[in-house]
Amino acid sequence: MSPLRIAPLTADNIVAANALSLKPGQEAFVAPVSHSIAEAYVNQDTMWPRVVVLDDEVVAFIMATFNEESDDPLYRATILRMNVDADRQRQGIGAFAVDAVLDEARERGFDSVVAVWEEGELGPGQFFEAMGFTVTGETPYGEVIGERAL
Repeated sequence: MSPLRIAPLTADNIVAANALSLKPGQEAFVAPVSHSIAEAYVNQDTMWPRVVVLDDEVVAFIMATFNEESDDPLYRATILRMNVDADRQRQGIGAFAVDAVLDEARERGFDSVVAVWEEGELGPGQFFEAMGFTVTGETPYGEVIGERAL
């Protein structure tokens, strides 16, 4: 397997990012990439949409926000969305994507990163906890808030 690389979301890879597949039952836990793309376009100053590429193929999408001026700590350095293609899950790609966000947060001077996810049997809770995130609360919408110190 060739090395994974993180790349900005661009016109050249947006269709591939939007076409990432999910395993049955995961659609309840992942917003469509097209929603993230629209959110990133509207909030270009703070959103960080990226794809993970393997052998010139987009295999994952991750979007974080970085906004040190936010009054809400939930939106200062936060992983908002992540989608690893169904056929590529459990190969370290999600961990690579999260590590890229952690590295970016460190470079920007943040001391922690928050992740927000839907709880459920097929949800990403166990993954984020294995990545060192500690559950710290819940959003007003019932999503889990996890935080990882850097």
